Formats: sequence, structure tokens, C-alpha cells
Amino acid sequence: MSWRVEDREFCREKIITNGNKYMTGNGYMGCRGTMEEFGKEQLAAITLAGVYDQAGGKWREPVNAPNPLLTRLRCNGERLGVLDAEPLSHRQELDISAAVHRRETVYSIRGGELAFTAERFVSMDQLHVLAARFSLVATSDCRIELETGIDSEVWDINGPHLYGLQEQCTEGVLLSTAVTGELGLQVAAAEMTVCGFEKQETAGEGSRRVIAFDAKAGEVYEWYKYAAVYTELDCSDPAVLAVQNVRTAEAAGYGQLLAAHCKAWAERWKQSDCLIEGDDAAQFALRYSIYQLLIIAPTESEKVSIPARGLSGQVYKGAVFWDTEMFMLPFFLHTDPGTARNLLMYRVHTLDGARRKAAEYGHLGAFYAWESQDTGDDACTLFNVNDVFTGRPMRTYFRDKQVHISADVVHGIWQYVSFTGDESLLLDGGAGVIWECARFFYSYAYYNPVKRRYEILDVTGPDEYHERVNNNAFTNALVCRTLEVALECAELLQIVYPEQYHRLAVQFAEGPFLKEFREMLESFYVPQPDPDTLLIEQFDRYFKLEDVPLAELKARILNPNEYLGGGNGLATTTTILKQADVVLMLNVFKSSYSRAVKQANWEYYEPRTEHGSSLSPCIYALVAADIGSPDWGYPYFMRTATVDLTGESKQYVGDLYIGGTHPAANGGAWMAAVLGFAGVQFDGKTLQVKPALPEQWTAVELPLSLRGDSFRLRVSREEITVSAAAGNRDALMVCAPGSADQLCPPGAELTLRAAGAAAAGANGIDNAIAAE
Repeated sequence: MSWRVEDREFCREKIITNGNKYMTGNGYMGCRGTMEEFGKEQLAAITLAGVYDQAGGKWREPVNAPNPLLTRLRCNGERLGVLDAEPLSHRQELDISAAVHRRETVYSIRGGELAFTAERFVSMDQLHVLAARFSLVATSDCRIELETGIDSEVWDINGPHLYGLQEQCTEGVLLSTAVTGELGLQVAAAEMTVCGFEKQETAGEGSRRVIAFDAKAGEVYEWYKYAAVYTELDCSDPAVLAVQNVRTAEAAGYGQLLAAHCKAWAERWKQSDCLIEGDDAAQFALRYSIYQLLIIAPTESEKVSIPARGLSGQVYKGAVFWDTEMFMLPFFLHTDPGTARNLLMYRVHTLDGARRKAAEYGHLGAFYAWESQDTGDDACTLFNVNDVFTGRPMRTYFRDKQVHISADVVHGIWQYVSFTGDESLLLDGGAGVIWECARFFYSYAYYNPVKRRYEILDVTGPDEYHERVNNNAFTNALVCRTLEVALECAELLQIVYPEQYHRLAVQFAEGPFLKEFREMLESFYVPQPDPDTLLIEQFDRYFKLEDVPLAELKARILNPNEYLGGGNGLATTTTILKQADVVLMLNVFKSSYSRAVKQANWEYYEPRTEHGSSLSPCIYALVAADIGSPDWGYPYFMRTATVDLTGESKQYVGDLYIGGTHPAANGGAWMAAVLGFAGVQFDGKTLQVKPALPEQWTAVELPLSLRGDSFRLRVSREEITVSAAAGNRDALMVCAPGSADQLCPPGAELTLRAAGAAAAGANGIDNAIAAE
């Protein structure tokens, strides 16, 4: 099975989407998959994790570093580049097994042809280092000029963000330094180019050089580039470290750097690769989704998390959303618990920002930012979308009404503690986060004296086409769980860690609120299935909205980019959804609802869902697998897993560009394959496996990290095999339908019959709906 993404021709219209498609990165920085000769006009960028800046009163966004990969080519005085000369042939390739980007372009020159190749990687072994290898060969003698060095003309959406640019060359190392405008953080990029042939070198513009030589026909000319990027968040003198790293990289050599990088990637894949037998297209799409998660994983820092568009640029303000806890965290829980912990510690470090936001709106506790950056203060504006007809900003209620974000954070923290058994997260601040979020909901909730119940009013759920609704089913269910977790956490601390419990309790002058949480839980309202239809109403009076078919609603659209939500959006007065909150709730709390309830709601909400969010399709795949109808969900899995391969995603909301990669969809693809079709579920004690494989899949095989122990799981229609590493500490209880629970001790292999596994087939659903 191929591990390569490839295009065999250059297409100008795909410059931006290919920049996303061919991304490389290592969690510290992301490098867009653009050509070496491209600049800011083509959105070439080295995006830094956790470095933000505000310019000109516009919204804050991540900082792009000066680009040390710049390489431009002239032959006989003529500039050669895919935008300057129509190439005779062109191939762009990304090897996702080792995150190595390659291109080969052949140009017509006077008297013959010239082939130019470039290979580069962002080191997974040394997170501040980039390296590249170049070569060219011509069929006729020619004069070559290479412009290489650092491009300090940085792509910005709301910039500029770098000021006081200083460029210098010291003993062959080029250095570009600048400071950010808002916080005054120094950013440094250093570069060295090493040639294996005789050449003349002169200083170019800024931190660039021009290398000239006479190329002989048929002779291969090869050179290397070593680069490093640092900021003042990393050290007190990033310029010094950048130069030192470049010199160290050059001394090691390209081959050694590449070997160490590939070794680090091999280890990543050993921990995470999921094999699908019988479906090559699904296998590649899933691997590509995993790859996208691995290149943005904060393996070395708990001060950053994963933004909604990864490290693919400045879109969505580089902000961290609820996506991380609900759609990406499960992948890391099962494959890399250390990174999962980092993601949640980011929420601990940004708790004060959440407290400030709660206080801003007159509430207690912690109201987490809808769009969170370095401090946890909300980067989300009140006017997120412009009306495409008038150009006027539209008031949206994402920042102030999507209160479920605090519940999502609590869900993630408790899921981590339950899954890994690592209670140190609670002692390191996680318990405080839980407590503060529960206090926020207690202060936000409304007690209805007529109905004698607590309600959550005036909110926006994940379905953003319907704002300011009452008793959104997903929100209420997550708030209820937050209160339960707060009480469970308090009980755990009281029994096991009494000193920490007392220390936490005395922090709150108003009291710990445990009594109030219990009282609220006793009469808290969560929408329940109708006894006759089994349907759960998404929010109060949802069923009273116009029940218009999706095709008819789309026929009313006048502008392809018009926003369907907001005060006057076409969907707001109808039952058409951006994404199905109820189906998502049924997945999060799958053990609380019957198969019949899940199927009834899947069938009702699916044709009413527009899938305006890339987060939506995977949820339908997950619930379809859960109810034993995997072929209902398979098209949604493929839609999710290929979103960054095809580029077929929503690029604009109103006139706002929202392109980039989709890490939450990547996480959703993994969830659909592993938690859905393979039926993996671990509660911290027992591994339950309930396979529901799509028709063309014969088996799924993957590694699992459970409570610090390593396992390999193989799931087919007929049997389930669990292999435990010899170095495991404990035996694992394994449960499968139709088989008695059995223990799998360290070093053992356990095989269970998969009796009762779901049969393939859509079982009565309209296939046209399933493929919508």
C-alpha cells in the first residue's frame, strides 16, 4: 500500500489547497507544502505553535517565521519556476511514512532541458531544525544562478507581525531576526547552504545569497540547506541558538539528520498506524489523517494545544477550539498518552483566561474561550462573519453563547484520568479546572420554578445555524456530566488526596459548592427520547421549525458563500442543521441510550444535516457503526478521512476565508475507524470490542496504549485477537459480544470469537441519503 501523496502536473488553481495537502511539521512548527521558489503571495509559511500577535487592532493570529527554505533558480539569465516558465513535467510528492516532501520539475532551456529536484523535511528528531537537499542536471551547458537564503517577506492575514528586521551573514550562516509587535518576542531564523561543487557566491538582497556556476551537460550538481527557527518563548537568545543549531546540523550532515528524522517517524507510526485489510482507499485515507495529527502534536510542550487548522497558517486565528478535546484527544489517548496530557495541561495553564471570561459575563468559575490562544482569553469576536450581500459584519453568538466549551474541557480531563489512571493531572491543576467549570454552570443555569427544574437557556450548541436556543440537548447533557464529574473528583480527592482537596476547597471564598451541585443534579433537565417516536428534540421548540428538505433550502441560496446561520440565515427558521448535536450526544453517551433510540435519531437528523462543518460526517459514521449498520457510516468516514486530500471543504463563511487543514476531521476519521467500525471501547479497566466492519473491510489491526501498557489488537468479523507486550505490568480484561470476559496477561495472546458482529449492508436506509 502506497504511503505517498502525489501530483504529476502543476496546477495554478491548486497552489493554496496543495499548500495544505503537502504540509510537513513536527508540533513546534508547520511548513506549508508550497514550492521552494514561492513567497507570501502563494502563502508559503513556517507557522509557529503558540506564538501569537495582534496588529492594527485586528484579531490576533499566529506568527509566521521568516522562511529559510527559499530557493530560486535562473538559467542563462532566465528565471525558472513553475510560475515563470511552463514546465515540461512536474511532480510533487509527500512521503507520509517519514514526512519528507519532494518535487521534480523539468524545464525547457536553450539547447535542451534542465531537471531540478528538491527534498526537504521538518525534523521530528530536532524540533527546531529544517533540512533540504537539491540537485539539477541539464542536457546542455548553461550558466546557473541560485538565489537562496531566508525570505523575510512573511505571509500574514492581519499583519505585519514582525518588526525591527535585522539580517546578517556570519561565516556562511545567514540570520534573520525580528520582534513581534504586541509582546516584543524575538523570532530568529538561521540558514546555511552547502554546495558540493565550485561556485561563485555573492551577497543578495537582505538575508539571501546568489550562487553562480557553469553547469556542464549531463553533470549532476547537488547542494544542501540547513536551517533552524527559535523564538524568545524557547530561550533568552533565540538568534544564538538558531545559528548554533545550523552549524551543528551542517556538521552532522544531511544523511545523518534524515536518518534520525526517519527513525523518529518510524517510532511514531509504530505507536499509531492502523491497518485496514480489504480497502486500499480507506487505508491510505486513514493513514493520511493520522499523519496530519502527528505533524501537529505538541509532544514537547504543555503550553500549546492543537488549533482548529493545525499549523497550516493563520486562518481561524490559530485558535484552539472544542475540537481538540472532542475529536482529537481520543487518538492521543489510545496512542500517545503523554501528548494527550499536554493537550489537557494547556487548559490548566489557560484557566485564568477562562476565569476572566466568566467574570466578564457576570458568572462564577471558568468559561473557557471559544477561540483560545496563548493566554486563554477569548480571541473570538462578536462579529465573526460578514454578510455577503451588504458587506456588513454580522453579530454571531459563538463567543458568548457556546457555553458547552467548558463542559467539553471537563469531559476531556475526566476521560484522560479514567482512561490512563493518571490522577496526577488532577493534582497538577485538572481538579481546579473541573471545579471552576462546574461553578460556572451553576451560576449560569436557570431554575424554572414552574417546571421545578434547572435549565440551560440562551445558548448556541455545536449546530451554529441555530443560535440562542434553550435547553440544547448536547449542551445540557455535557453540563449534567460536568456536575457529576465535579462530585466524583471531589470524592476522589477527599479519600485519596485529602491535603490537596482541602487546599483546593479553601481557594473559593464562596465555598466549594458541592451541596449546590448535588441539588442542581437532582432536578437538572436533559432532553429525553419521546416515548412514541424515540426522537430527542435538539432544543426547545425545534420540532416547530419549518421542516424543509435540504435540497429545497439549497435552492433558495442566492450566493454560494452566504452564511446559513446568524440572525437572518436561511437555515435559522428551519430544521436544517449545520451538524447534528443530538447524534453527537448519542455518541458521547452511547451507553446511556438504546440502539432503537440511536437509530431513530440517526434516521431523523441525517437528512436534515447540511454538514456545514467538517466535524459532522464522522459522527454519523460512529453512530452508524454503533447501531450495527456500518455501511450507513462508510461514506461519512471516507468524506471525513479525505477532506484534506481532496480539498473539497467549505473555504468561506460569508466572505471570511477558513481554508487550511482539518485536524478535527482527521481525528474523527480515526475515531470512526477504531472506536466505530473496530468497536474499541476502554473504560480504564476493561477493553470492550464490538466490531461492525464495513462490507469491504476484512480486518482492522492497530496498536493500543492502555494504562501505560502496550497491546496489539486485530479485529475481523470472525475473531478478535489481543497481544500483550511482555513488559506490561498488568493483565487486561477483554470483553467481546458472545464471548466470556477473559484476562490477557503480559506476553500473552488472547483470541475471542466475534460472535454477533454486525452484518454489512445498509439495512433499509436510502443509499442516496447515506451518500449525501
